[in-house]
Formats: sequence, C-alpha cells, structure tokens
Amino acid sequence: MSHFSLFIFIFICVSCLVVISHAINNGFSVELIHRDSFKSPLYNPSQTKFERNFNVVHRSINRANYLYKKLSSTKNKLESYLPHDNGEYLMSYSVGTPPFRVYGILDTGSNLIWLQCKPCNPCYNQTSPIFDPSKSSSYKNIPCSSRTCKSMEGTSCSYDIDACQYKLDYTAESYTRGELSIETLTLDSASDSFVSFPKIVIGCGHNNAEPLYNGPNSGVIGFGSGDTSLVKQLGSSIGGKFSYCFIDGYNNKSNRSSKLSFGNDAIVTGDNVVSTPMVKMVGNFTKDNYFVTMKAFSVGNKRIKYRGFKRVGTNASTDNIIIDSGTNLCILPQRVYYKMESALKKLVKLPRFHDDGGTFRLCYNTTSKQDFPPITAHFKGGDVKLDSGGAFYPLYEGVECFAFIPYKNGLGIFGNMAQVNYLVGYDLHKNIVSFKSTDCTKY
Repeated sequence: MSHFSLFIFIFICVSCLVVISHAINNGFSVELIHRDSFKSPLYNPSQTKFERNFNVVHRSINRANYLYKKLSSTKNKLESYLPHDNGEYLMSYSVGTPPFRVYGILDTGSNLIWLQCKPCNPCYNQTSPIFDPSKSSSYKNIPCSSRTCKSMEGTSCSYDIDACQYKLDYTAESYTRGELSIETLTLDSASDSFVSFPKIVIGCGHNNAEPLYNGPNSGVIGFGSGDTSLVKQLGSSIGGKFSYCFIDGYNNKSNRSSKLSFGNDAIVTGDNVVSTPMVKMVGNFTKDNYFVTMKAFSVGNKRIKYRGFKRVGTNASTDNIIIDSGTNLCILPQRVYYKMESALKKLVKLPRFHDDGGTFRLCYNTTSKQDFPPITAHFKGGDVKLDSGGAFYPLYEGVECFAFIPYKNGLGIFGNMAQVNYLVGYDLHKNIVSFKSTDCTKY
C-alpha cells in the first residue's frame, strides 16, 4: 500500500469515528417501518384494508394473551411474549464485521436482542439472508464462566465449546435456542451516517421454531427495561433516553415512516409536555415491561375511573397500565371498557355498523357528518388527548371503529395506536415517560 493510500485509509477511519462519536454524543434517529406500510417488507398488496384491520384486532388479542400469561407466570426462566405474527414496527440494522444487514422487530416488552444464525436447524422460513457468525471478525461466544451467563435466567452451558446457551419460549411450538454472544451492532442514522456499538450481548439463534413467523424478519430487538435490552446496553452513551413518534399507519397514504431516536435527540421538551413516572412492579418478569399509572379515561366530559389487574400477592386492584409498542389497540379491563363504550353510544348518533362475526365491537358508518367525542387518558402527572387516528381506525371506507377492546382479568395496555402523533420519550435515568402532541409525519 502506498503512503498516499495509507493516509486516505487512516483519514476515512478517523472520519468514521468522528461521525460515530458525534452521533452518539448529540443523539441520533433511525427509521421505524410499520408492518402494513408501503415501505414494509411485510406489506401484502393483495390484502384489503378490511383484512389488514381484521388482523389488527387479532394481533392485539394475541399480544394481550401473551402479556397476561407472562405477568401471571410462576416459571423462573427466560421468556418473551412477542406474538408470533411478526410484530408491528420493523427496524433495519446491521450486525457483525463486516456489517450484515437484517430486519428486527422493535418490542418494548422484550429484553433480548436475537436473530437467526447459521448453521440453523430447524429454522423458520426467513426470506432474507441469514447471518453467519463465522464470517464476522467481531463475533465472540459468551463463556459459561462469565458473569453475564451466570446472572441471566434461563441460560445453560455447553462446556464442550464453552458457550453460554439461551432458551427463549413463546409457545410450545414457538421458540428460539442458541448461543449468547458479543457482537457489533450498527444502526443507520436518519442523517445518512451510521452509528456502531461494539460488545453488545445478542442471542444467536441456531434452533428456531415459529410456524407463523416466516418472512424477512431475522428476530427481535428488545427495548424492555431489563439488562440485556438494547437501550439498557447502550446505557450512558444515550443517556438512558429513547423516544419514538408513530405516524398513523392506517391512514398514511405517503411514504413517510415513524422515527425512533436516542440520546439528546430523544429528549421531549417544550410546551404542553406531559410526563408520568414509571412504576416499579413486583412479580415475575414485570421488569420486561414499562408500567405507568393511569388515573382515568374520559369520553367527552364523562370521566371513567381506571382500575386494573390485582397486584401480585395482594387482593388490591391497581391503576397501573402497560405502555407498549407491540400492541395495536388499547386493551382495557372489562369494567372500564364497557363504561367507555356506554358513554360513546350515548354521545355518537351515527348509524352503527354491526359485525356479525363479533370481531369489531363498536363501529360506525361515517358517511354522515359528526365528530367523535375526544378520548383523553388521564395519567398521573397529566392528561393526554388521543389523536383522532389513535382513538378510531378505519375498517374500510366509510366505517370507523373504536380502537379499544375489553380484556378479562383486569389487564390494561396503552397500545401503539393510542400513541399516534405523539412524541413519546422514555428517560430510564429519571424513570419517566413523556408525551408531546406532534405531527409525526413532519417530525
């Protein structure tokens, strides 16, 4: 190599390091792709809007069932409960050296970052290329004797190769098995630069069974509050802060995408910011999810007190609710939901659309002109008035449905539709979640 070529190589490397350092210190943002958007690799142009919205309801119910199962579980092992139908928001990132591009599912209710890896037997049918760790110079197995392996629940050891093994279950027929490892993750910044993070703990899945998971997705990017989630591992480099701004995925006719931000770019400031404290829950696996305090919901001027599931070990109902990126609709305890439904029926005079199959509980023919009453979530710390696209969603042209459904056993989930057109920021150091009304197509 000539002296000039060597100089150019060193200059490029130093420039890349400067870009990375600058991006981390000043914050950075990446693109989030809604699964049903035109830009999504999961987008199916042959599906009708009715079929997509039919799936919205069923994915929400599946998600609620998994989260309830997790919260009521007494098993002491590593588990994740992302429903097995591909999640809601996708994020592209690269793993390894040289970088290998994959798609992962953003999930604020999971802690592990995992992806399918070669050799893989059996594997679900991933339609995009599968990561081969033998071709990455930065890939390292986590040894059995390491503190990371010993501190994580649900791990075991393969002493013949001194590799820490993980086992993550969704259902009896849906799981991932593999090795815990250290690897470099690279994120594409929205400013056309890239940000690399070395020594990130990931799960390299060599045995994965998920009959309904087929597609381009390589796995899951855990954004929960546990130690192995991406945001916890990035730690001080992002100041414990991340935020997202969800566009209306079901009324979006543009090519715009939602945005996920880290560090200083994730700080939610300005007028009309509502902040609510995160709640530390007691019980199995509650550290995976983000809980906040919900005081009430309002339909118009009708205020309905919120009471959720019973706290573990007591008979007292709580006013805690999960704030979740992986659930579409708002899931409410049955008593709370039916009071909201009753209030809506009294206020809305539009003709009802009746679904004989019972999938859609409360829908209206909207060919006549009438505004729906505002829906407001009253958190501890302030009130959040839901965007119209977050409170009602179009079943198809001329029919809109209430974006809330009841759930037994008192489970409550503040889903991603309710967060549409809000900048939602998580500060894991201050333990708060902040909301600011924002046109997310322009953010």
